[in-house]
Amino acid sequence: MPTLDQIRTKIAEKIFAVAPTIAVHDYERYTKNMSDLAAMYKSEDVLDANAARLNGYHVRRVATAEDEPMVGAKKEVTHTWEIRGFMALDDADATEKLFDNQVEAIRDTFREDDTLGGLVATTVVGNAAGVQVLESVPVVFAGVLSHSAKLRLFTRHYQ
Repeated sequence: MPTLDQIRTKIAEKIFAVAPTIAVHDYERYTKNMSDLAAMYKSEDVLDANAARLNGYHVRRVATAEDEPMVGAKKEVTHTWEIRGFMALDDADATEKLFDNQVEAIRDTFREDDTLGGLVATTVVGNAAGVQVLESVPVVFAGVLSHSAKLRLFTRHYQ
């Protein structure tokens, strides 16, 4: 049975594998200084390797449900994960399209491996298969006008 940290780490690794230029954190980062927070989420710019653009994600476990389908049977543990992504908005670079494509690449990588490399039983829970896009909107994050996506992923394992 996998630990919470193992699942969290694997989710972050899969996001990072989509594009190694993305800043990926396996927990939600905080700091009192907005410029420090922005720096934590900056990576190499997708269009210009000499520039830096806020472009990052974090992973947070937001809920856990545990069921025992039958007395004495293995318990079914379902974690709900929220993945938040941010990319600095730049109309001239059509960053909305870049960000949407990045989100779809993340969805594809989880769709292609619904057990996280055998770590969990499945990421298909009910009608939700893989990464779901709950919201994609502009926000101000760390003082930077950005695209933001709220993604959801379920993982299920047995213990």
